[in-house]
Amino acid sequence: MIEKMKTVCIVAQDTHREELLNTLRDLGILHIAEKNSADSKLLERLSVLSHLMQELKDYVKESKKENELLSDEQFEKMSQSAVIALERKSALKDSLNALLLEIERINMWGDFDPQSIKDLPNNFDLHFYSIDKKGYMSIKEDENIKFICIAPVKKMKTVAVFGRLDPAVGAVEFNLPEKGLSELKEEAEKCKREISECENIITEAARHLKSYSRQLLNTQNAVEYSSADRSLETDSGLVWITGYIPAAEKEKFSDAAKEHGWAWLINDVEEDDANVPTKIRYNKITRLIKPLFDILGTVPGYREYDISFWFLAFFALFFAMIIGDAGYGVLFLICTAVINIKMKKITNITLLLYLLSSATVIWGALTGTWFGLEGAMKIPFLKALVIPAFANYPEYFGITATDAQNNVMKFCFSIGVIQLALACIMNIKRKIGQKNLSWISDLGWLFAISALYFVVLYLVIGQQINLGIVGAIVGLGFLLVVFFGGMDPKKTFSQGFKAGLGNTFTVFLDTISAFGNVMSYIRLFAVGMASLAIAQSFNNMASGFSGALVIVGAVIMIIGHILNIVMGFLSVVVHGVRLNLLEFSGQLGMEWSGIAYNPFRKFKKTKK
Repeated sequence: MIEKMKTVCIVAQDTHREELLNTLRDLGILHIAEKNSADSKLLERLSVLSHLMQELKDYVKESKKENELLSDEQFEKMSQSAVIALERKSALKDSLNALLLEIERINMWGDFDPQSIKDLPNNFDLHFYSIDKKGYMSIKEDENIKFICIAPVKKMKTVAVFGRLDPAVGAVEFNLPEKGLSELKEEAEKCKREISECENIITEAARHLKSYSRQLLNTQNAVEYSSADRSLETDSGLVWITGYIPAAEKEKFSDAAKEHGWAWLINDVEEDDANVPTKIRYNKITRLIKPLFDILGTVPGYREYDISFWFLAFFALFFAMIIGDAGYGVLFLICTAVINIKMKKITNITLLLYLLSSATVIWGALTGTWFGLEGAMKIPFLKALVIPAFANYPEYFGITATDAQNNVMKFCFSIGVIQLALACIMNIKRKIGQKNLSWISDLGWLFAISALYFVVLYLVIGQQINLGIVGAIVGLGFLLVVFFGGMDPKKTFSQGFKAGLGNTFTVFLDTISAFGNVMSYIRLFAVGMASLAIAQSFNNMASGFSGALVIVGAVIMIIGHILNIVMGFLSVVVHGVRLNLLEFSGQLGMEWSGIAYNPFRKFKKTKK
């Protein structure tokens, strides 16, 4: 659920500024309303440390870990050396690459001293070319061209010409290097030695990642403190700050304010306040979806819905239907168990993976899909788990492929109308509680979507319906939305009625969109069938190899299924998440434009 928030304004004497900040940080409940940027030096240090830690992690495997923590003085000295070494290494690598390219370019010409050629008198205007036979014959026949033949390069004629050749000859000029081959190779070796020295310094620094983590944490806390300090307003010997606290923390805040002698004011948030942060309280079930929300970066608005439970339930079903293979689900379960054992604890992420893997196994078993192998249906136990109407191999159950596919598509559309109808019911329930008459428009959407479901079945799978009745229900829903969609507790009935009529064309377009929303749930069927077809294709390719080539067939099968799983995960992101964030959330009227509740507090571990 989304916790209720209160606005709070705190006033203290300027001489107690530090005490105020330290106490608020210890409380850890105040979300500062208008937070200013921290000191630029601290932000720069934070950036440097974050970047440096990422760089050093690449050297951890090469180093022996140490648990000792460095003093601040030791750390600064080591950190500065590591920064210089990383910068020096980067510059040396660029120089080395340039040297190696130059060595490769002139290597075929042999080792010579370029300066000896440059020191020739000015009347010796020598230019060096590699030239094919045709070009060589043309300059040989030209009495005006003076040249000397030198050792061939890559089977090409090579000449030293007094002056420049006409570009039409087709010769490729060799530009003299600044340094000879031996000197360049010597410089390259020197670069390699210096790079190795830099890497030794960096590897030594990587042994102290715990010290880096501590310094990074201290810097993050310093940045937060600096930002809060700069957010304080000052006048006439007083400092004050405004923000938001959870309503459940009101008593805790009041006790602290009384203890420290602050003046404060707590109010309910104003209806038009768009900056109220959102704090979601997860329960044991809904906390499983939090990792996905964190990855997506989605936060509902303060006055929107907390759909964590419904998002989790439908997402698990969508994931299972899109992946669609019980064999893959078993692999996911095994991988999750391995991760769990290595981590030595159960986290929200592992619990979510267990749920999604189990859902995939169940759906795959119900449709008879095990690594896309038709032979799985010859195993009595696996065959007994299948719901014949949903079977991907319907011939084993005496039904046609068309009927089985129609049943699955109907199931997909049913899920869609249930999810969209749920959104309408949630809106109706909330608006009735708010005494908002526009709940009748949501009832109209419920009628329209339910009727459009039958239109979809009629168009897609040819199910017979009474078009007259369905059309009348859609029309009734349309009128209810038009007449009551503009209602609001702040408006009179006539004002709301006029506002609704003014949106008639928009409602018409939204009705067409609602039809598209129901239709879009066919993606669950389409993507699932595509995944099955890909698995079957790779299986058929692999089965074509026998005898000594059976290993090749096994490799093809393994690679094919890995690719199929990867594409399945991408499909889950594209389709499974979309149905929740767009279709379902859109029907709820959610914009996911919330501000995450981020109280001023002292971090106990580094932020990512």
